[in-house]
Amino acid sequence: MSQTTAAAGGRTAPVPIGARLDRMPITPLHRRLTAVIGVGLFFDTFENNLSGTIGKVLQSDFGFGTTSLKLVLASAFVGQFIGSLTLGRIADRFGRRRAFLVNLAIYSACSLLGAFTPNAAWLIVTRFLAGLGIGAEQALSDCYLADVLPASKRGRFIAWAYTLAFCGVPAVGFAALWLVPLSPLGVAGWRWLFVLGALGSAAVWVLRRQLIESPRWLAATGRTEEADRLVARLEAEAAGAGLPLEPPAPQQDADTPARDTRLRDIFRPGLLRRTLVLWVFCILSVVGYYGFGTLAPQIVAAKGYGVVAGLGFTALSFLGYPVGSALVLPIVDRMERRTLVALSAAAMVVAGLGFAYAGSAELIVLCGFAYTLFSNVFSSVSHVYLSEQYPTEIRATAAGAAYSLSKLSAGALPFALLPVLDAHGPGALFAVIAAAMAVLAVTVLSLGERTTGVSLK
Repeated sequence: MSQTTAAAGGRTAPVPIGARLDRMPITPLHRRLTAVIGVGLFFDTFENNLSGTIGKVLQSDFGFGTTSLKLVLASAFVGQFIGSLTLGRIADRFGRRRAFLVNLAIYSACSLLGAFTPNAAWLIVTRFLAGLGIGAEQALSDCYLADVLPASKRGRFIAWAYTLAFCGVPAVGFAALWLVPLSPLGVAGWRWLFVLGALGSAAVWVLRRQLIESPRWLAATGRTEEADRLVARLEAEAAGAGLPLEPPAPQQDADTPARDTRLRDIFRPGLLRRTLVLWVFCILSVVGYYGFGTLAPQIVAAKGYGVVAGLGFTALSFLGYPVGSALVLPIVDRMERRTLVALSAAAMVVAGLGFAYAGSAELIVLCGFAYTLFSNVFSSVSHVYLSEQYPTEIRATAAGAAYSLSKLSAGALPFALLPVLDAHGPGALFAVIAAAMAVLAVTVLSLGERTTGVSLK
C-alpha cells in the first residue's frame, strides 16, 4: 500500500519512491541483492584479468609475437567499450534486470567458445565477443545497487559487492597457477580457465532471474504501481524483522515520469562538468588499475623469472585485491569519496614504484600485494562515486558511456605500456602510471562533486 504525507490544504500526497528507499534499514532482501550482484562481478574481474594472467602461457603455446599478444590483451577491452555503451542504454530504456540477463548470456557463450581456440585470430575474436557481454557489468551493477540501497548505507554495501567481486582476481591467479602446468582430460589447463568463467557466469544468470527491478527506475519511467509494490515489500520485510523505519525525508519531490533521454543529455547544463570529470577519471584510472593487473606477469618476466614462478608471484600479489576492498567497508560512508579516491591513488604510486625496483622475490610479492590492496581501496570507492553522479533516468546510459572510455583506455594499454616496459624497464612504466594517477587525483579534488550520503534523484 502506498504511503502518504500531509500536503497543502489538508490533502495527502504519495511519498516519493526515492524518499521511501532512502529511509529504509538494510533488510535481508538488500543483502541478497548485493550478494547476487557481487557474484556476477566476481566473474567480471575473473574475465578482466584472465588474458593478462595467462599472456605468457599463450605466447609459449601459440608462438604469439608481440603484436598478437597486444591484440589478445586489447580485444576484450575493445568489446567491453562497445558493450558498455550499448547495454547501458538498454538498462535505461528497458530495465536494469533485463540488461543484466543479456550481458551475462553473451559473455557465458563467448567465453566458452574461447576454450576451443585453435589460433590467435580465434582467441582475439572470442575475447572481443565476450567483452561485448561483460562490458556493462560494472556500470549496471553500480547503478542497480545505487538505485535500491538507502543513501546512508549505499557506499558500504557497494563496497561489500566489490569485496566479493575482487576475490575473482586471486581466483584467476591461483586457478592459472594450478591448471596451467596440467592437462585435465587431455585438454590444456589454460583452456579450462575459459570453461570455468563460462560455467560460473551461466550459474549467475540463473540467480539474476530472481532480481527485482529497480524501484527508482520503475518510478522514473512512469510504472509507479510496480515501484510501490516493490518498496512496500521491502517495508513489510523490515517491519516483520522488527527493524525501525524512519520518517521519509520531506524535501524530496514527488515521483514524476522522466522525459525521454538521449546520450547527449549528459552534456546539458548541470551535468557537463560532472561528465568531463568522470571521463578524465575513467580514462586515467585504468592506467593505474589495469596497468598493473594486466601487465604484472610481463613485469615479473622482465625481472628474469620464468612463467610458473611469475604466475606464483602474480597470484600472491593479487590477494591484495579483496583485502583492499574489505578495508573500504568501515570508512567509505564516513569519509568524502573524492578525498579517499585521491589518497588511495597516491598510495598506489608509492607501492608501484616499490614493485618496479624490487630486487627480490619477497619484495616483489610484498610491493605487489600493497599495490593491489591500495588499488582496490581506490577501485571500490570509485565505483561508489561513479554511481552517484547522474539522475535515475539517465544513470546507466551516462555511467556506461564513462565506463566505455575506461575500457577503450584499457584496450590501448598494451600498445602504450608494453613498449615502455620493453624499451625502458619497470621503473619507466610506473613513472607513466604515477603521472596519470597524479592528474586524476588533482582533477577529482578540484572539480569533482561531493556525494557521500547525498540522496539520489
